[in-house]
Amino acid sequence: MRVSKRLSYVLRHEPSSIGLTLDAAGWAGVDDLLGALGAHGLLLTRAELEHVVAANDKRRFAFDEAGTRIRASQGHSVDVVLGYRPLTPPAVLFHGTADRHLPAILAEGLRPGRRHAVHLSADADTALRVGRRHGRPVVLRVDAAGMVATGAVFTRSDNAIWLVSAVPAEFLAQV
Repeated sequence: MRVSKRLSYVLRHEPSSIGLTLDAAGWAGVDDLLGALGAHGLLLTRAELEHVVAANDKRRFAFDEAGTRIRASQGHSVDVVLGYRPLTPPAVLFHGTADRHLPAILAEGLRPGRRHAVHLSADADTALRVGRRHGRPVVLRVDAAGMVATGAVFTRSDNAIWLVSAVPAEFLAQV
């Protein structure tokens, strides 16, 4: 298993799979993570971990300012409060998905599923790449300005992914 995939699994979904505990904001001690990974067959040095974090094209992981803790930037299915401040998003955001999900999404809107929030991109190209990971891609245009006008609260993760609790169908259009 690729190191970044294993880190995503552990830091977003199943920290207990290696005996790790995340704090309320999703942080784990770097030394604790490295020790737990090593005890479960993935020997990783601090330098290798730093390389994975720096080289991850989606910037999925972040160190705290002191460099002693690490967390996933978003996408958690475990209960965490990431503490991102509400921000006004661009007027239009995008969401990439597989075409097989389109009928349900257009009828019911976007829901977070097992995650804490719906993930949105600032550009259609990024959304298209996300959609390709799930099948034949479809890109949806999200009227973020319209949502803000109705009181929707948006945040942005450390890796520039826009997050919102849900996107009602009336704010969606296929690109």
